[in-house]
Amino acid sequence: MSLIGDLAGAAAAVIATKELDPDASLLTEGIAAIAGYKGVEALTEHMEKKSEEPAQAEDDSQADSQA
Repeated sequence: MSLIGDLAGAAAAVIATKELDPDASLLTEGIAAIAGYKGVEALTEHMEKKSEEPAQAEDDSQADSQA
């Protein structure tokens, strides 16, 4: 995903933290931002792997049927 998407994940995490705890410290908000940023990266990688798996399965099944 792009940098904008990663930053949006970080911003969403900070906003959610402020909603849950209006008196959250700067450290708590920073940790939430890092978690949101890393979470978007992890989700993007997971979805990319999932989208590649069906293509690999099709290639394998075509190779088996040709043999």
